[in-house]
Amino acid sequence: MSHIKKIIFYVLIIGGFSALMYGIVIQGEYLEAGKITEVVKQTGVSHWQHFIDTYHHNVTHPLARLLLQIITIIVVARVLGYLCKKIRQPSVIGEIAAGILLGPSFVGMHFPEFSAFLFPPQSLGNLQFLSQIGLILFMFVIGMELDLKVLKNKADDAVVISHASIIFPFALGMGLAFFIYTEFAPANVNFLSFALFTGIAMSVTAFPVLARIVQERGLSKHKLGIIAITCAAADDITAWCILAAVIAIVKAGSLVSAVYTILMAIAYIVVMLKFVQPFLKRIGDIYSNKEGLSKPIVAVFFILLLVSAYTSEVIGIHALFGAFMAGVIMPANINFRNIFIEKIEDVALVLLLPLFFVFTGLRTQIGLLNEPYLWQMCAVIIGLAVAGKFLGSAIAAKFVGQSWRESLIIGALMNTRGLMELVVLNIGYDLGVLSPEMFAMMVIMALVTTFMTGPALDIINKLLPEKRSKVIPETVEAVSKFSILISFGSPHRGKTMLRLAHSFIKKAPNNAAITAMHFSPSNELNQFNTEEYEAESFEPILSEAKRLDLPVVTLFKPTQDLDKEISDTANVGNFDLLLISIGRSVFQGTLLGKILGFTTKMINPERLYDTITGREKLFENTVFDEHTKHIIRLSKVPVGILIDKELEKVENVFIPIFSLSDSFLLVYAQKLIHHNEAKVIILDATGVIKQNPELKETIRSIEQIAPNHIALYNEKKIDKDFLEHQDLMLISFDSWKRAVETQSIWLSNTPSVLIIKP
Repeated sequence: MSHIKKIIFYVLIIGGFSALMYGIVIQGEYLEAGKITEVVKQTGVSHWQHFIDTYHHNVTHPLARLLLQIITIIVVARVLGYLCKKIRQPSVIGEIAAGILLGPSFVGMHFPEFSAFLFPPQSLGNLQFLSQIGLILFMFVIGMELDLKVLKNKADDAVVISHASIIFPFALGMGLAFFIYTEFAPANVNFLSFALFTGIAMSVTAFPVLARIVQERGLSKHKLGIIAITCAAADDITAWCILAAVIAIVKAGSLVSAVYTILMAIAYIVVMLKFVQPFLKRIGDIYSNKEGLSKPIVAVFFILLLVSAYTSEVIGIHALFGAFMAGVIMPANINFRNIFIEKIEDVALVLLLPLFFVFTGLRTQIGLLNEPYLWQMCAVIIGLAVAGKFLGSAIAAKFVGQSWRESLIIGALMNTRGLMELVVLNIGYDLGVLSPEMFAMMVIMALVTTFMTGPALDIINKLLPEKRSKVIPETVEAVSKFSILISFGSPHRGKTMLRLAHSFIKKAPNNAAITAMHFSPSNELNQFNTEEYEAESFEPILSEAKRLDLPVVTLFKPTQDLDKEISDTANVGNFDLLLISIGRSVFQGTLLGKILGFTTKMINPERLYDTITGREKLFENTVFDEHTKHIIRLSKVPVGILIDKELEKVENVFIPIFSLSDSFLLVYAQKLIHHNEAKVIILDATGVIKQNPELKETIRSIEQIAPNHIALYNEKKIDKDFLEHQDLMLISFDSWKRAVETQSIWLSNTPSVLIIKP
């Protein structure tokens, strides 16, 4: 009755007030006399044409156009970044290439109408200012990611190497400027300004890209990696200070006139370090957790960032230096910096930074290099940049005591320019110091030097191989031991997998070994919080291992290709079992997911291609997600895939046998019975065991050793009541695939499942 009352009330209220509003509109139309009717008569515009004009106005409105630009930029940047990862290149290469692709060098040349619609000249101002905000936030993060404590501890070697890596290419750049000034310098630009900008453009190192490469190559905890990171940090600080001075000189017009600006900049730095930093440290000590970091406190730091950027811009040394400086003086408390990095990094890197790449691409007119001579000059610029940075760093590293192999690796890493180079080039272009031709050649140089870092490292490792050190601990590699490798994503799932692994070896821990492994996407980590992230990831696992009195070896590494790293580690370590947990995508099971091939991370191009070309049916049941299938394909050791349904204990285990090839599961049944005293039920689902005396004898021998712990059922029907009393189902990979493909009814009622591929 109350439901009907609600419906009546709803109809009366909505209907009554709708009628009232309709009446107001009808009466209001009489007020239009002498106003609207005359305009309509004069224009004579039809209703359809009026709709078309309104629609065109909406589409070309500055906000709508800006949103369309952002959507296009992010999609293209993500796709090309993904492709670069696949060829073991930093994703920043793809993002820079996306900018050039969307600019006049490709889209503007081949699709001029589309380019004119998407990036009309009058819209570029909005894009530029939004990209500058992204750069300010990014430089703030870069400042925070610099660990000054490490810099102090390694200051001697780092300063020698980093400063040598700056002075060598800087001198070569100024020498190059002497020969090309007459031809390539814009009008009304003096030689000093042109030479200084050519030098600084040659001598920049991209700290963020270098840090990512060090992580992906597994060098984060290696002495070589620490030195490279420290050198890049010292290089960054020095280069930005030099850039600030260069900007001051260019704006002032001469070195003498720039003295006042430089003195103001020094005063600004002193105030930031001596007065502002101690105040921020006090705040950081008090508010070092997410609960305590309230919005007013966050606002204080953002205001500081903006004031610092504004001050440096007004002084004449660019807003980006102020943002960088604000990041450097942030409280050294790791938790505090991590909170801020997490708040800013995704918005800055994913949303706003690609806008800067595309804005740079829109400025880059590769078509201007339309003569062989200009391409020869571009090659000279690349050659001098590589020679100066690579050789300068390598020679200095050798001088301070590094081996030739380590020196060359440091040289290759320091030669990475990436985003930081583009920042410098755009500043030079905005100041009118670089001509469009020079700007295009320098952008190409930034791309080439960043792209060559990976191949250069591979060549060095091939020509001067490192003395092989075992990645997998000796206890894991011992042939006599049953070794299990657990690869976990979430710590909670890792604890469950550890308990399951323990069930296989409980009574003989000295004759077994367990390795817990966690690989994280390198683009989701920053150099500053890697160690803390590692500790947080393994803390629950180690606590559970301690409770079980189980020795566990841990492995951690940031990587670009999770699936390959997991399978490679399992293969190299020659493990007896690799345990992984099945992943689920938020799109899995949906029409959109089936059409686009979504995985747990992003759209899978291979799946999308197979769907479009008909190699894979649109509504075909997928047994596993792409992540799991890839690991299974690459692994040469037995793989156990856990479908966890809150597995707490492994006391009652159920093993269905569908074919003779499933007999290997009896080995795992023996281990669970012996080590965990589990009660195992073998279900002869198709009568295979009944027809095979050897299998029956194997089960009988297990029963003799452990009476009442194994039972053979010949029931062909698996009912719900039976499954509810089981803790775990052990099933072969092939049988699970067939069960899913035939949509077996009992699948929805299973307990936790361990699918084993031998």
